[in-house]
Amino acid sequence: MNQLLHLSANPHVRDNITTSEIMRDVMIAMIPTAVYGVMQWGANAAFVILFTTIAAVLAEFIYQRCMKLPITITDWSAAVTGMILALNCPPDIPIWIPVLGAFFAIIVIKQLYGGLGHNWMNPALGARCFLLISFAGKMTSFTNVGADGVSGATPLALLKADPAATADLSALFLGRVPGTIGEVSKLCLLFGALYLIARKVISPKIPCIYIATVAVFTLLFGGRGFDLYYVACELCAGGLIFGAFFMATDYVTSPITPNGQIVFAVILGLLTGLFRLFGGSAEGVSYAIILSNILVPMINRMTIPKAFGREGEKK
Repeated sequence: MNQLLHLSANPHVRDNITTSEIMRDVMIAMIPTAVYGVMQWGANAAFVILFTTIAAVLAEFIYQRCMKLPITITDWSAAVTGMILALNCPPDIPIWIPVLGAFFAIIVIKQLYGGLGHNWMNPALGARCFLLISFAGKMTSFTNVGADGVSGATPLALLKADPAATADLSALFLGRVPGTIGEVSKLCLLFGALYLIARKVISPKIPCIYIATVAVFTLLFGGRGFDLYYVACELCAGGLIFGAFFMATDYVTSPITPNGQIVFAVILGLLTGLFRLFGGSAEGVSYAIILSNILVPMINRMTIPKAFGREGEKK
């Protein structure tokens, strides 16, 4: 063989499973946490999920129709983007804000770069960051559980604000805390994650290494000594579990090489820990994933296995 294969856009592995089947599985995996969010916060949370998902599908249809491109809404990827974005929004947010974010995710981040497989960042997370910048007040206002619409700080923000603060770990795990619609119930998220792993839609490698890196970083630099309870609270607070299993594993924006996936997960963990402990905001998952997405092409190139017989070849 005189020529080496060139690395191109994800995904590469061929299988009998189709894109639409993968995306449907992701939608199914998010149902438990979506149902829990609606049960906890009511009708507005349901409308946010419904209309944001519809808006994402509609945005893809309108763009492709206007540009005379093949209509691909049946592959479910736009619906997944809309649902992930909705689950990353506060339950009481005005519905038009995530709807605007859905159009931004599909048109600006996905379609203008060539559609599925060509976007360089996760569309839902890119849209969330766009909304955080544009509507910071609305995107960071969270309703206390059982407080009749009274807003309050998330447990992650309280842990960051007060070095002596503690949190109820069981409440964090079960989801009886303020937060976005889909991030609070770690139990529901883990049910969904186990479904994706069992269906072989995702590998646990990136999520597990990512979470472990955040745990080690928090233990070393959290300022609370060897406090495993505090580390567990940090892992269960905020969007870490949601991001690790449902966003960091995105086929298009994560590395394809085995070593690259390890590097990617470690970088994710370091950035998340850095943003959480030393940044201006209590959360850091979305920005950590987006910045790591930018590094994926370089990570892929640096971790390509050497072809047999080429390592010692003279140039």
